[in-house]
Amino acid sequence: MPRLFTALEVPRNAAMSLSLLRGGLPGARWIDVENYHITLRFIGDVDGRTADEIVTRLDRIDREEFQISLNGIGSFGSKKPHSVWAGVSPSAELTALQGEIERICQRIGLPPDPRKFMPHVTLARLRSARVEDVVHYLAGRGNFHTLPFNVGRFVLMSSKESVGGGPYLTEEVFPLQENWSGYAASDTVVEKSLY
Repeated sequence: MPRLFTALEVPRNAAMSLSLLRGGLPGARWIDVENYHITLRFIGDVDGRTADEIVTRLDRIDREEFQISLNGIGSFGSKKPHSVWAGVSPSAELTALQGEIERICQRIGLPPDPRKFMPHVTLARLRSARVEDVVHYLAGRGNFHTLPFNVGRFVLMSSKESVGGGPYLTEEVFPLQENWSGYAASDTVVEKSLY
């Protein structure tokens, strides 16, 4: 059974901006652009019945779409860095969606996720990278940010256990409700930024 997780997809424009961060860090194995995502909840290996139950429950989530942007970069593993990531600007809607998914997983009988939710896009996995190299890499790219983008759905994805960083497959798609009042405001912002 493949490993499952819920995620937000990264739209093409934001993914292209992220791809410009690739390179310049010895010992980094860069994630392919098509595999960029924001993990909401790692589920892991489950049997078919549990997977079906997860899909049924996730399909009942009733939330409006929202906007987020990517902002800043960092690394996990302070003394022995193991990955480099791009951050996600704080979003109450994102936190609420992730919290609802976490509660669904626990109701189904999955153990609580032991890690505090910190939304990010993994850019690279590090093998024997020196702390000095990571610090230098991050220092030169700390002002990274993207324009806000719309989150109109979340997905259930799978990965093969033997491969870290992809390839990932989208197993199910869960649309969020269109927020018509949000479109007018965001369209105005986009129009102003184009001129």
